[in-house]
Amino acid sequence: MKAHEHPHTPAHRDGHGHGHDHGHSHDHDHGHGKSPWSRWKHQVTHLVKPHSHEAADKVDSAMESSAEGMRALWLSLAILGATAVFQTVVVLTSGSVALLGDTIHNFADAMTALPLGVAFVLGRRAANRKFTYGYGRAEDLAGIVIVLTIAASAAVAAYEAIDRLMNPRDISHPGVVAIAAVVGFIGNEWVARYRIGVGRKIGSAALVADGLHARTDGFTSLAVLAGAGGAALGWRLADPLVGLLITAAILLVLKDAAREVFRRLMDSVDPALVDTGEAATRDVPGVLRVSELRMRWIGHKLRAEATVEVDGGLSVQEAHAVAVEVEHALIHAVPRLTAALVHTDPALGPGVHDPHLKLAHHTT
Repeated sequence: MKAHEHPHTPAHRDGHGHGHDHGHSHDHDHGHGKSPWSRWKHQVTHLVKPHSHEAADKVDSAMESSAEGMRALWLSLAILGATAVFQTVVVLTSGSVALLGDTIHNFADAMTALPLGVAFVLGRRAANRKFTYGYGRAEDLAGIVIVLTIAASAAVAAYEAIDRLMNPRDISHPGVVAIAAVVGFIGNEWVARYRIGVGRKIGSAALVADGLHARTDGFTSLAVLAGAGGAALGWRLADPLVGLLITAAILLVLKDAAREVFRRLMDSVDPALVDTGEAATRDVPGVLRVSELRMRWIGHKLRAEATVEVDGGLSVQEAHAVAVEVEHALIHAVPRLTAALVHTDPALGPGVHDPHLKLAHHTT
């Protein structure tokens, strides 16, 4: 049987394993012979939680998410940039190595907006014959750049702190240093709240990680207060020791950021999302068993692949209708899921040959 196509994007496989595209240019009706009660329930669900499978709507949603991410990046870049410039002036005036470490970190945090911005712009590009899943993975590459930037800032802060320990010097204007530290905390905490909020809303792990990074920067800014207090009391080593503590804090952030980026690169997802998707799939009429459900992040969007078992006596059209309902249920149930590839397997009765056996030597 030859595969057939419709003018829309999400793909399914029919009961015989043939791939074919599936979409919903037809007034979004998934009735497929359902009872009036089922159709009424379906319509009510759309009123409460409307969505569309149309390719254009999905692109618009992705564009909106990227645009919101870009706004968060540029606004936070402006706030952190202004904070870092103010702190730089104080560093040049006071000579505080603790504040220098914090300033370097703030500059690095502000600069992480650049690779993320490039990633969001690339992510808007449509999939093509070469990049068949689109350009969402650019966010993961940006995450690697962020990790390297954090590592570099840790190295610079550590070098300056160790140099000051070996060559102690007094800092001037400890009161101004304290003010700069408070300004750094306020700026970083505001940026952290904003980035984390937007990142969670659009499903961008890189933006959430960057927000957590900014929050840690805020607390390291407060640590500079301790160095300024020690300097005010005449303890020369207070400033470089706090600089070393800030370096340690940066390394902790580096560990967490590297772990998050590694998980994304390895296609890790929250198991709760898989549980939710499996539960929704099992509730679809006609699904006898959920054989497999896989998910992966592509940037800040999720894609899924599912294999479900259906009655072997169903026609190709009936098996296709079940696949449609499975994708429909998954998109409703799993946040930020944009598409699902659904394969239907016929339930095997006694003495029925399993057609998948011929593939066994390819999968062992």
